[in-house]
Amino acid sequence: MSDLRKISISTTNKTSKSKSRAIVSSDNDAQAWFKQGLALHQQGELVQAQALYEQVVATQPDHFDALHLLGLTAAQLKEPEMAVSWIARALALQPHHPAPLVGMGLALQELKQWQEALASFDKAIALHPDHAQAHSCRGDALLELGRAQEALLSFEQALVLQPGYVHALFSRASALHQLGRAEEALHAYDQAIALQPDYPQAYSNRGNVLHELGRTLEALASYERAIALHPSYVQAHFHRGNALQSLSRLEDALLSYAQVLSLEPGHAAAYSNQGNALLKLGRLDQALLSYERAVAIEPDVAEVFYNRGNALHLLDRDQEAVASYDQAIALRPSYAEAYSNRGNALQQLRRLDEALASYDQALRLKPGYAEASYNRGNALHQAELWEQAVASYQQAIDWQPEQSAFHYNLGNTFKELNRLAQAVASYDRATALDPGHAEGHWNKSLALLLDGQLRAGWQLYEWRWKTTNAGFKLRPFAQPLWLGIESLRGQTILLHAEQGMGDTLQFCRYAKQVKALGARVVLEVQAPLRDLLLGLEGVDECVAAGQALPDFHFQCPLLLLPLAFSSDLLTVSRERSYLPKPKSKLTHWRARLGQTQSLRVGLIWSGNPLHKNDHRRSVALADLLAHLPEGLAYVSLQKELREGDLHLLQERGVRSFAEELHDFTDTAALCELVDLVISIDTSVAHLAGALGTPCWVMLPWVPDWRWLLVRDDSPWYASLRLYRQDASRTWTSVLQRVAADLADLARAELPARP
Repeated sequence: MSDLRKISISTTNKTSKSKSRAIVSSDNDAQAWFKQGLALHQQGELVQAQALYEQVVATQPDHFDALHLLGLTAAQLKEPEMAVSWIARALALQPHHPAPLVGMGLALQELKQWQEALASFDKAIALHPDHAQAHSCRGDALLELGRAQEALLSFEQALVLQPGYVHALFSRASALHQLGRAEEALHAYDQAIALQPDYPQAYSNRGNVLHELGRTLEALASYERAIALHPSYVQAHFHRGNALQSLSRLEDALLSYAQVLSLEPGHAAAYSNQGNALLKLGRLDQALLSYERAVAIEPDVAEVFYNRGNALHLLDRDQEAVASYDQAIALRPSYAEAYSNRGNALQQLRRLDEALASYDQALRLKPGYAEASYNRGNALHQAELWEQAVASYQQAIDWQPEQSAFHYNLGNTFKELNRLAQAVASYDRATALDPGHAEGHWNKSLALLLDGQLRAGWQLYEWRWKTTNAGFKLRPFAQPLWLGIESLRGQTILLHAEQGMGDTLQFCRYAKQVKALGARVVLEVQAPLRDLLLGLEGVDECVAAGQALPDFHFQCPLLLLPLAFSSDLLTVSRERSYLPKPKSKLTHWRARLGQTQSLRVGLIWSGNPLHKNDHRRSVALADLLAHLPEGLAYVSLQKELREGDLHLLQERGVRSFAEELHDFTDTAALCELVDLVISIDTSVAHLAGALGTPCWVMLPWVPDWRWLLVRDDSPWYASLRLYRQDASRTWTSVLQRVAADLADLARAELPARP
């Protein structure tokens, strides 16, 4: 508000005495009203002051001071249109008076008519170059027009004219902040506060500068000082919430945003940032609701649609997420981050070509955008375009080399290419940047194991318990974990299955070695394996998962045993067979199969469809049958048949007993009674190997770690022969080799079974 001036009232002398007395009486009333209004105005009683000024104007329509102050009270009462009207009348009387020119500019600023306000301030300065307030207000208008450098000059001129002018110091600090001169801005706010210690806006803006400088705790203290001075100061509460969010004090931030919304229910930015805090807390539905409220208030803010898309993506509502990113992009076509995250949602929908196009657009808009290049690599990885994925990850690393995730996913891609040394180097870089990167350590272990470096691999394999996505969970036993160090003589140890049934069949062999240490061995396995493993050498008691456990002193997951015994390729137990024969079932199944003069071959072509690598390890039954030689006795060993499989089996004359395979003793009996098993990488391959049944295993180009690389035999099972895909990653060459070898075997004299 302009300074309230002392106004002297003069009377007009007229010739008529009676008329003169009437005028004097009227002037006296107006003078009294004006003085009373001025006193109330100075006390902050704006409505009463306004009423008295209006009485003055009603009596004396050309009362300049009353008109001017009516304009000021209207402005203070947030009635800018009325302020403009009153001040215009004052200026009509005294067009060169600086005070109403400044007042007019202030009212026009309230109406956000910045250019018109600037013109009013310029006119005041042209008429009165030494008017400090006019220079300061001119700077405010220039600041709103984005002309910060010109604004700064105006504020500095105001301070030359009036060195202790607090508002000019405050606004000068704002201009310096806009110009990126944060340290100078901070000093200017401190100067304003030194002159006016109860200046809440200065404390709040000072907090913004401190926050930008990374001095967040100091910023928080500055906001809290502003709030102490002005408890209902909305922006101070809002910025306090932002600072708390930066400090990861998310619940406190939510309280600040709630306070903002209680004071100003239509504060869209508070809803938006509340949504961000809720998103970080994993409260996705609430975050989405906050974004929806922000959009309802301000439907033209691109960032809100972007963050809304992020929430929808995390809620697996990717179709809606894409639409939300599209709205953000429509509002801001250069929004590279929205294009990148849109690509993520499209990738989740397996619309990979569109995802790649979205990442490419993000990179065109923001060259050097490492995260977009990384996400592009993920899409190429999912599309199994491995070499292109490597290039995209390496580009991301060139731009941002300190991101452990970039190196980790590059390692995964190298592993898919069987470039194991490069995979290990990438995992090493990821874990050097983030020593607690469990997936990096664990995937390095898989690469080492696949490369035959078993001892080093077993050490890192224990990181599996700390991974978040692999599904491993240490069981909360009170008994200590046995790591191969403590003596087991006279102790009972529980060996328990931890992964799939194939893993149990592979590693139950270690029970005999544990028993040799003087222990009583209890083996807990999946229910379908329990009867098969009852007579396993080294096992004193075998229980099914879920059954009550006997007392024991130590416990050990089965896949920890190779580490406990320091197994390597030279010391792995490669017995011809170690599983007990399913004698109780052999007679039954011998009768069911009957006699044949042909080679009898058991078939396994598909695994669990929910397995993450099933699309790589399973073979289409039609393709397998098309390659099998005629004239042999084929038997399906599959318990689970996929749609259409039974019809194909019947059409080809392959016998299927899916409904009669109650547990693994039935499958084991069939393995004993066939001459050869042909299988993909599934539990039946392990079963055949553990029984000593000849088994040909068809492996994808990138096999599971236990099959190693290159070799066509297995260090784990003497009776297995391995058939590997070539670099084409198709089954054609595998099926052709299996068919040729099977035809040769059928022509030869049947070898004696071991």
